[in-house]
Amino acid sequence: MQKKLNKKQRERLTALLPYLIALASGISMGLTVAPVGAWFLAWVALAPLWVLILTSAKRKNQSPPAPSSSPAPPALLWGIAYHGVALSWITGIHPMTWLGVPWLPSLAITLFCWGFISVLGGVFLTIWAAVMVRLGGQKPWLRILIGTAVWCGLESLWSAGPLWWSSLAYTQSPHNLVIVHLGQLSGPNTVTAAIVAVNGLIAEGWTNHRDAEGAERISFAPLRLVNKYFVIAIGLLITLHLIGLILYSRPIAQPPEAALKVGIVQGNIPNRLLRSSEGFRRAQENYTSGYITLADQGVDAVLTPEGALPIFQRDLMGTALVAAVKLKGVVAWIGAFGERGDSYTISLFTFNSKGEIVSRYDKAKLVPLGEYIPFEGILGGIVKRLSPLDAHQVPGSANQLFDTPFGRAIASICYESAFPEQFRRQAAAGGQFILSSSNDAHYTASMPFQHHAQDMMRAIETDRWSARATNTGYSAFVDPHGRTLWISGYNTYETHTETIYRRQTKTLYVRWGDWLTPLLLISSGGAWLLIQLRDTNKINKNLTLS
Repeated sequence: MQKKLNKKQRERLTALLPYLIALASGISMGLTVAPVGAWFLAWVALAPLWVLILTSAKRKNQSPPAPSSSPAPPALLWGIAYHGVALSWITGIHPMTWLGVPWLPSLAITLFCWGFISVLGGVFLTIWAAVMVRLGGQKPWLRILIGTAVWCGLESLWSAGPLWWSSLAYTQSPHNLVIVHLGQLSGPNTVTAAIVAVNGLIAEGWTNHRDAEGAERISFAPLRLVNKYFVIAIGLLITLHLIGLILYSRPIAQPPEAALKVGIVQGNIPNRLLRSSEGFRRAQENYTSGYITLADQGVDAVLTPEGALPIFQRDLMGTALVAAVKLKGVVAWIGAFGERGDSYTISLFTFNSKGEIVSRYDKAKLVPLGEYIPFEGILGGIVKRLSPLDAHQVPGSANQLFDTPFGRAIASICYESAFPEQFRRQAAAGGQFILSSSNDAHYTASMPFQHHAQDMMRAIETDRWSARATNTGYSAFVDPHGRTLWISGYNTYETHTETIYRRQTKTLYVRWGDWLTPLLLISSGGAWLLIQLRDTNKINKNLTLS
C-alpha cells in the first residue's frame, strides 16, 4: 500500500513539475529589476519555459497526444509570475484613504490592479507559447527566429496600448548599460530580441543535449561534450555586448555653447497632504525657496515635478513661485494642471524670465485605473476614479512639441517614461534634451527606481541628456550613455544643479524607429512559408511517384 502511495505521489509531482519550473523561472525573471536587480538572470530565466514548450510540442505530436501536452498553463503561470513580481510595487498605492477611499475597498482596488496586469502578462505569454507550438516546427533555428520575432511583435502591440511597463529590455537597466545601448539601433526591442534569442539557444542546446544523452544510452555512441547551441549562445551574448560596448565607448561632445545649467527641486510633499491647504502651503514654500536657492546659484532654468503646484493654470499667476520667477528672471518648468473646456490635463508649463507662460506640455499617457478608468462602462461601477480632482482628466495630444527659450525639449510626465516612441518622436522632431517630471510618491521605493531605470533607457535610445524631477524621489541627471550623474535621496527635500548639453544627433532608432521587429516578423514568416511549401512539394512528389 505504501508503494502505491509513493507511486501516486511521484506521478503527482511529475504532473506538477512543469508548473513549478514555470513559476520559479518566471519569478527569476521578475527578480531582475528593482528592488533585487539580478539583471543577469534575464539571460537564462526564459530558457526553462522554452524547454517546457518544446516538450509540450513533442507530446502533442505523439499518437495519441499526451494528456498534458498543452503549453498554455505553464506559459500563463510564467507570465503571471514575472509581471506580478516585477510590478509588485503596485501594492504601494494601498491604502488610498488620503483620496477618500475606505481601507477595504482600497485593498480590493489594489489587488485588482495588480492581478489584472499580471494576468494580462500571462495572456501575452500564452499567445507566444501557442504560436511557438503551432509554427515552430522541427527546426531549432526556425523556432528561435519565430520565438524572437513573435515576442517582439507582441511587446510592440502591448506597448501601443495604455497598459505597459515591464518589457524584457528593462531587466537590463540600470545595471547593464552596455547591452542597453543596443536600443540606439532599433529601440528597446533590440535588447528584448537579444534576451529571447540567447534564452532560445540555451533551451535548444539543453533539449539537444538531453536528446543526445537518450540516443547515447540506446546506441552506446559517445556523447558530444560540446553543444553547438551553447557555443552559439555564448558567442551571440559576447558579440552583442561588444557591439553595445562600442556604442557605450563613444565620446560625448560637450561644446560650451550647448551647455545648459539646470536646477531640480524635489519638494517632498506626501500625496496625502496635497489635497489639503497645509499641503499646498508647503508646496508653495518648498518650491519657491528651492527655486530662489537655485536661481542664486546661477542656473539657467529650474525643473519641478509633476503636479508640483496642484492647481489650475488660471491660478498659477498668483502664486509665490511665479512671483519669484518674475523677480529672479530664471526660466522655470512648473508642474500643474491645464484646462481644456470642462476637463483638465496634467501639464508642464514653461515660464520665461518675465514670468510668462510660453509653452505647455500635456501628459499624453494617463495611468490606467489611477488617472482614468479603461472600459469605463464596464469597470466604472467597480473602480472609482482615484484622481484628487473632481473634474474629468483627459490626455494630451500624441503629437505635441515642447519649445523652450533654450530650444526644443523632449518632455515626459511620469508614466510616459515607459513609452519609448514618445521620446523617439520628439527627438526626431528636434528635441535636444529630456525633461522628465514625475510624482511617484504613492508607491514603494522600488517603483521610482524602476522609473529612473526607464528614463536611463530613453536617454540612451535618443542619445540625449536627461533631467528628472520627482516629488519624493528619485530625481536625477543622466547623460546620453545612461550614466547617472546625480540621484537624490528618497523621501527627502533636495535641490541640485547640473550642467547638461543640448544635442541634435539622431541615432538609428530615432531616424528609423523600431525597424528590427518588422524585419524579424517578415523573415520568420517568410522562412516558415518557404519550408511549408517545400514540404508540401515533397509530399506531392512522393504521391506522384507512388
